[in-house]
Amino acid sequence: MTLHAPNIRPIIRPLDEAAINRIAAGEVVERPASAVKELVENALDAGAKRIGVEYSAGGKVLIRVTDDGCGMTPDDLPLAVARHATSKIDGSDLLNIRSFGFRGEALASLGSVGRLTLTSRAEGHDGASLTIAGGRMAAVRPAAAVRGTVIELRDLFFATPARLKFLRTDRSESQAIAEVIKRLAMAEPQVGFTLTEVSDDAPRVIFRADPQSGDFFDALHSRLAHILGRDFIDNALKIDVDRDGLRLTGYVALPTYSRGSSVQQFVCVNGRPVLDRNLLGALRVAYYDFLSRDRHPAAVLNLICDPERVDVNVHPAKSEVRFREPEAARSLIITGLRTALSAAGHRASTTVADATLAAMRPEAPRVYQMNRPSQASLGRAYAYQAPQGFAEGFAPPIFAEAPSARIDPVLPDPTDTPLGAARAQVHENYIIAQTATGMVIVDQHAAHERLVYERLKRQMAETGIKAQALLIPEIVELSPSDASRLLEAAADLATLGLVIEPFGGHAIAVRETPAILGNTSAAALLRDVLDELADLGQSQSLQTKMEAILSRMACHGSIRSGRQMRPEEMNALLREMEATPHSGQCNHGRPTYVELKLHDIERLFGRR
Repeated sequence: MTLHAPNIRPIIRPLDEAAINRIAAGEVVERPASAVKELVENALDAGAKRIGVEYSAGGKVLIRVTDDGCGMTPDDLPLAVARHATSKIDGSDLLNIRSFGFRGEALASLGSVGRLTLTSRAEGHDGASLTIAGGRMAAVRPAAAVRGTVIELRDLFFATPARLKFLRTDRSESQAIAEVIKRLAMAEPQVGFTLTEVSDDAPRVIFRADPQSGDFFDALHSRLAHILGRDFIDNALKIDVDRDGLRLTGYVALPTYSRGSSVQQFVCVNGRPVLDRNLLGALRVAYYDFLSRDRHPAAVLNLICDPERVDVNVHPAKSEVRFREPEAARSLIITGLRTALSAAGHRASTTVADATLAAMRPEAPRVYQMNRPSQASLGRAYAYQAPQGFAEGFAPPIFAEAPSARIDPVLPDPTDTPLGAARAQVHENYIIAQTATGMVIVDQHAAHERLVYERLKRQMAETGIKAQALLIPEIVELSPSDASRLLEAAADLATLGLVIEPFGGHAIAVRETPAILGNTSAAALLRDVLDELADLGQSQSLQTKMEAILSRMACHGSIRSGRQMRPEEMNALLREMEATPHSGQCNHGRPTYVELKLHDIERLFGRR
């Protein structure tokens, strides 16, 4: 299809101002949430400490933003709605941007596609109002106003009705507006935000966040607890690291507090919320060792750097950035988060225990008021209840062993350690330990899998993984493609203690396996390695691939479900978990133990 008649030379002509503004509006204002973002960012640049946002019909009919910032004079209003007029920069240095806005396009774009009214008053000046609709500006009029600015946008896209067809439902647009406000509220915890939906009925407050006091971290801690919930902040680690002029601050959640999608990943650069693939990818890599591929970490991060080291002028929406040294920013996120996760030790998410208690709690528990008796009273009661012949020097009776539980006479170990003293093993897979404040249930296979993996990584980094030669090489028949893929990685696998070589046709001879895995099935080990190589493809670094393969190998060297453990073995496992980083979750991000507090257990039985 041709846009003009053939053999006719097209004429180049300048566009009028209205058309220019409408084209610019298509880049800056994609939907009502985009307009809210631009207006709220202007309020923040004006030094506002309280910002109110009202909207109607998903922002299509009304958007009103009220702030207590510095305000504007009557002479400022016409310039505020002029294209490329701004108070944020002087135009001499586009790399030294220290404000949210700087392009001078937002108000002009909004005035070209909607009915825009600005009412403002600066300290020491009279209030004034200006209206611009469809690109046509009215005269400035006096107005009664307090210090600050009120910007009202009505009938968004009335001048470009075709754009309305591409908007979603009122509900979807309202959710997008709320998401914008929440992101900005997390970026500016010391500023108050109120979001109100206006309808024929009474106005309804959708979101409210009062200004938080204290230093930045205290304010952010309180703000995140309000927006993301107490569960997030209770299971979050504080991040404050700097290197080479870059600083990373914020909170990241424990791996066991992972999500099914990336909805709880918020990244800012110099306080500006951004959607940067490089930074989000670095966040994913930092958790790569702790989460399965279908789980996503939760994090709120702010990367602070000299404005000249990052370009925020990549797109009119200013949601993308470009770093002068992208690898430095990526490396800081990966190393900073991994260091924080290592420092967390064996800690696991409290939500694991909450979910366990919820599963155990009856629907309508009866509450019995029972006081805890003293040890002396307990001793007399036990003696009284003992079978005949046990009253003197009472010892607990020996019960018959249940088919799926084994209780050993465990020596009284100290219970003031984090994971306590082992008391029993049930279903040949779960260790029951007593702590000073409750009890711990440990998945022996998942826990040992993480411990073996951490040992393998430590060996690889320090001396290389020790291999054990097989007395008789194990021959494994594979498909042509699988055999080829393994042989291509043979040199790398040898560094992991797995030595293979071709054995004619499509067979592979396994001559050595990692010593830490003990007596393992070479065929099963090769299948796991093949699965990992197929999943990772060519996109991951060699180090990531090696660690992923080690993770699979660790499963073969861990204590299997169904194996009975002696008391000393169980306690040794608990002590090693306490001394090993990341032991609170297995290699796939699942919890290795559940801790139940005594008061919660008593509540289950109606004692509290």
